[in-house]
Amino acid sequence: MKSAFVIAAVSSGSGKTTLSLGLMSSLHRRDLDVQPFKCGPDYIDTQYHRLATGKDSINLDLYMASEAHMRSLFESYSSSSQVSIIEGAMGMFDGFDGLKGSAADIARQLDIPVVLLVNAASTSFSVAATIYGFTRFCPDVKVAGVIFNRVASSTHFLFLDEACKSIGVTCFGYIRKNDALQTPSRHLGLSLESQSEIMRFIDAAACEVEGTVDVTGLLQATSVPDRESAIAVPEKRNLTVAVARDEAFSFIYPANIDAFRAEMSYFSPLRDKALPKVDLLYLPGGYPEFFADELEKNQEMRKAIKDFADNGGKLLAECGGMIYLTEEIDGKKMCGVFPIKTTMKNARLKLGYRKLVFDGFEISGHEFHYSDVIDSIGLPSMARQYNIRGKEVMTPVYRYKNVIAGYTHLYWAETDILNLWKNE
Repeated sequence: MKSAFVIAAVSSGSGKTTLSLGLMSSLHRRDLDVQPFKCGPDYIDTQYHRLATGKDSINLDLYMASEAHMRSLFESYSSSSQVSIIEGAMGMFDGFDGLKGSAADIARQLDIPVVLLVNAASTSFSVAATIYGFTRFCPDVKVAGVIFNRVASSTHFLFLDEACKSIGVTCFGYIRKNDALQTPSRHLGLSLESQSEIMRFIDAAACEVEGTVDVTGLLQATSVPDRESAIAVPEKRNLTVAVARDEAFSFIYPANIDAFRAEMSYFSPLRDKALPKVDLLYLPGGYPEFFADELEKNQEMRKAIKDFADNGGKLLAECGGMIYLTEEIDGKKMCGVFPIKTTMKNARLKLGYRKLVFDGFEISGHEFHYSDVIDSIGLPSMARQYNIRGKEVMTPVYRYKNVIAGYTHLYWAETDILNLWKNE
């Protein structure tokens, strides 16, 4: 038997990341093979998951992927693990379209239980009504039990535990109110310094979980049959791909990399001076604005990228990767592939699911950024993009020769990204 479960909560801000990382790290310390997952398009929490478990965290998203693909991802990546933990997003029933795509929907599709996290600050027996509703709202979603967060004292917990008993719901324990358990900034690049800060947080969360949560009872209550993966591994194709990966470029969906079915290599725009010889370059999103000085100083790499683009090399760049291809960001020189500039001044968040349509080819993704493009008059978009309601958004996708770049983080694990160049 294995264990698999979704960590869901009553609402955002309840402490799902704290509990998820605490459990992942605690189980990893026990030498259990823990496979992390994340509901939705998040590419920051997944990096924390990797630090806690040593394994890539896989996104399960029912807007960017079909139900069949989502299930196949879970089966494939969890097949060799002892414990599979899926961190939910927002509230348990909050999806991109009602229930659709929510933590509850993912649990239902995968036929695994939910562990419900409840913020107990400033309440006690009243949580019984909340838990009663959450455990019965969707009868086909099994809630294995509850964990409380921000509990003031052991006496406070006695009232909360009694509330669970009154409605016949298992309580696995609690996490105390603790100022040391503040989630690190989600805008930290994974530099050695920030990794150290994040690891301190993960260790603190693991110690808290081990002291006040019945981890053994939780694993027993969330046991699932050992399901052999029936996913066929496709053959590699005759393609070489290089991916930028360092502190400045880190927003990567692992399933996308697997879908290349190519000979893969990685390079650092911060430190490397030359590009590997490849058929396709991929510049993912990340934090180029935080490392603009270092990127500007590496003139050799900036010239190598520009030469690759000018010579017709295939290059895909997303968000931070696109910024790196512009002339500058707030006065710091970038590669200059596109005659546009970017800025973080007067930054405002732009986010949402996107569907990109280009010459009959459709692909989904997610837009999330604070920067803005300036001085882009006259530079057309090669594709049209639509939000979740089907309304067109004015987020452009730029093209220069075989270089394609835009703000949207695309998800191509279920399609062939090379279709973007089918009419080259």
